[in-house]
Amino acid sequence: MDQDNYVACEVCDALHHKQHLIGVASARCTRCGSTLYRHVGLRSADRELAVAFAALITFVIANAFPIVELETNGLTTRTTLIGAVINLLNGDRTLIAAMVALATIVFPAIELMALIYLLLPLRLGHKPAGFDRVLRTVQAVRPWGMIEVFMLGVLITVVKMTSIARVIPEIAMFAFGALTFLSASLVTFDPRDLWDLADDTIVRLAALRANAARDATASTPAAAVPSSRDATTRPS
Repeated sequence: MDQDNYVACEVCDALHHKQHLIGVASARCTRCGSTLYRHVGLRSADRELAVAFAALITFVIANAFPIVELETNGLTTRTTLIGAVINLLNGDRTLIAAMVALATIVFPAIELMALIYLLLPLRLGHKPAGFDRVLRTVQAVRPWGMIEVFMLGVLITVVKMTSIARVIPEIAMFAFGALTFLSASLVTFDPRDLWDLADDTIVRLAALRANAARDATASTPAAAVPSSRDATTRPS
């Protein structure tokens, strides 16, 4: 049995024969009705690639600029997310600093760059090197990216700090807010759909190469065959 031609339902474990889908279509389980897989076209890949690029740019802005500015008793303090992690390290809170750095900086950055690494070559018509390993990496780090949780914690802290200090939101806070919505859009995209997109890309590329070879063969002029009149006769 060819395992690539079958798909199992994640809800009820029913086994189905995998069929090729076209257009905006999805396959559903005949037992429980849950979605098995869907067709990922070039438009969907373009949309996810654009969102990934926008999220990466927003992520850089959010980490490069201060989040909030606190002003109390004439003293002004501002810090970035990386600066907050460094302050936690200096305060002997290594575990908390590591958790914050991994959940809000390292894992989200890995996911965004990996998605761009996978989607951009597929959109250009070829499968990137190490496709399997990179895709598994995306699936592994996605549950650990917690930009939304961090943003919620920042908002709660800002509300509580307004009673004891003047709080001025900086550009990074708005960037994190935009990044939250972009991350929510990326979460709706299943990385496993890239397997089908990669297969479609390989098939499409093979068809283009076959057509190019056929056209090259058809355009090659046939070799001229000498006629009997052109043949040289020897004198007797």
